[in-house]
Amino acid sequence: MPSPRPTIGCPMEALLRTLMGPWTTYILWVLRTQGPSRFGALKRQVPGISAKVLTDRLRLLESAHLVTREYARTIPPQVTYSLAARGKELTPVLNELNAIALRWRAEDERRKAA
Repeated sequence: MPSPRPTIGCPMEALLRTLMGPWTTYILWVLRTQGPSRFGALKRQVPGISAKVLTDRLRLLESAHLVTREYARTIPPQVTYSLAARGKELTPVLNELNAIALRWRAEDERRKAA
């Protein structure tokens, strides 16, 4: 019997659509591990991402209440991004994904060495 397909409006579908966008989980991971970061620092920490895509992703994450944007009226202006409370709730999931990634990399390296 096939598994039931999520219905429109399913909370899991909405969450996965948010998290599975390009670069989204990577941005969350960087903010999780590096802490609050300015735009330029985030761009450097996510190699290969364009400024446009990073801007789009940060706006999406901010609208989903996963990331907060703090604007300081300085010269030049400073914008700092950090995990919001909802983003911090993803810490155990991100940590587990990291553990899996490290384990898989070690397994792949052992296979190549064999």
